[in-house]
Amino acid sequence: MFLTVFALAGAMAQDRDQDHDWERSQIRHVLLISIDGMHAVDYLNCTQGIAGVNSGQPYCPSLAALGSTGVNYTAASTSKPSDSFPGLMTIVSGATPRTMGVYYDVAYDRSLDAPAVTTGNGVASGTCKAGGAPTGSTTEFDEGIDIDQTKLNGGAPGAGLTDGGIASIDVQRLDRDPKTGCAPVYPWNFVRTNTIFGVIHAAGGYTAWSDKHPSYSSVSGPGGTSLDDYYSPEINSTVVALPGVTTPSGIACSTIPDSSQTGAWTDSFQNIQCYDTLKVNAVVREIEGKNHNGHAARVPTILGMNFQAVSVGEKLIEANVATGGYKDAQGTPTASLLSEIEFVDDSIGEMVQELKDRGLYESTLVVITAKHGQSPIDPNRYFPIPGHSGNNGTTPATLIASLLPTSESPLNPTGIGATEDDVSLLWLINGANTQAAVDTLEGSAAKAGIGQIYYGPSLALNYNTPGLAPNGDPRTPDIIVTPNVGVTYTGSTAKLSEHGGFSHDDTNVMLLLSNPAFRPHTVFSGVATAQVAPTILKALGLDPRTLDGVRMEGTPVLPDVNLNFSW
Repeated sequence: MFLTVFALAGAMAQDRDQDHDWERSQIRHVLLISIDGMHAVDYLNCTQGIAGVNSGQPYCPSLAALGSTGVNYTAASTSKPSDSFPGLMTIVSGATPRTMGVYYDVAYDRSLDAPAVTTGNGVASGTCKAGGAPTGSTTEFDEGIDIDQTKLNGGAPGAGLTDGGIASIDVQRLDRDPKTGCAPVYPWNFVRTNTIFGVIHAAGGYTAWSDKHPSYSSVSGPGGTSLDDYYSPEINSTVVALPGVTTPSGIACSTIPDSSQTGAWTDSFQNIQCYDTLKVNAVVREIEGKNHNGHAARVPTILGMNFQAVSVGEKLIEANVATGGYKDAQGTPTASLLSEIEFVDDSIGEMVQELKDRGLYESTLVVITAKHGQSPIDPNRYFPIPGHSGNNGTTPATLIASLLPTSESPLNPTGIGATEDDVSLLWLINGANTQAAVDTLEGSAAKAGIGQIYYGPSLALNYNTPGLAPNGDPRTPDIIVTPNVGVTYTGSTAKLSEHGGFSHDDTNVMLLLSNPAFRPHTVFSGVATAQVAPTILKALGLDPRTLDGVRMEGTPVLPDVNLNFSW
């Protein structure tokens, strides 16, 4: 049913001229870009230059040009946790995890039951009784719910090489809700709040988005009918050649650039640029008045994408090839990371040039931010646990494994594992004593690299009380552990950093609003990426209060930017 509605909406919109329909504001289009991993300091360094890189000269001319007519927020903070899934949904909903109910792409919900079929990453199948008491289940909204996660098109029946979209979601791999007759929980219905895509679509606007998983169609919000054009080549698929694709920086993708790494696009500094170029090309086509496949459509009221290249450049150790990340604590990029930043800048330059060529630049608000940062920037701080150098550390989840649901236990040999990166989210089994679990963690704090532990009142400040309705929130962790800066819970030998946590490097991301009519200036006061959503609506002449997150959390519009509207 959802596929039919999506297709029908796109077909009905093809012959309509958006510029004649959308008369609410001088801003008629929004280009929203997430450069995943892009810190505020990365933007500072690339636009002003830093010693030891490019002879000390700036190395992102396209971003610098946008900044010359932009408002730059230096103290912007992402969602906490700073995982991609809540990071994205915060940007488009104006809500934090407590309200939208999104904590991680792999999390837990006490009110749901397991999927009918085991997911690709190991969330085990189980039973579901309509109207019965739920058993609880790990929730997975990444490549594991694809029909075939090894394929770039996600395994969608009859799909082209790169284009599966929501048709590649395997409904059998979705958690089920016993309250609704064990109906599968689609990504867009998992989110509790509406989004800017839903508000804009309902107001007659045309919407488009490109992202890294079919599951990130969650940006549509409840109902799932608010995306007119969604494109989502699977990032964790097997690398393949991309005929006819050349990156903006000149890499030919018709053959695999880095044939030594074909396990996933994120395993290679070069291959990830080919992957991101698929989405860049989709955005350029949409600016041209086509859908991502090149068929005639309206120019979207809102469109955009996420870049993965910088995130990969920050954290990848590509064996026998190169090491990414930073050289020091001031954020001097290595050659590999520099290449990824330059690639993204070239790509954004292509989009901006297309806006200018089509006469749309003056009527477009360009918003550039990031779902998450990456920690640590300082390479000397990185400390993996359990690691790969015999440090004998252990993770919080391992310390209290007997108190965790089987689907979240690190001791489950076939499971997806605990929700841990440079943060640890812990949901306890029914009847478990939270204080006893905390006491165990405190007793091995040094061994687990624990920085802070949130539970009880310290957790309730920012999140709902954990538990089942009506007195608790089934998605809130019982305990959140943030480790010492640099500690990451992994045994991988291919990482330099990770995201998900609460640290400054995890959360302090680039945030730039640009339009030719803006006076360039910098805002140093603290803001949140959640404020992007109401700001976009206000720019388009729509009421920010139509967002559930704005009404429920009081999320304000970003300060010190003239949008010519007040509600």
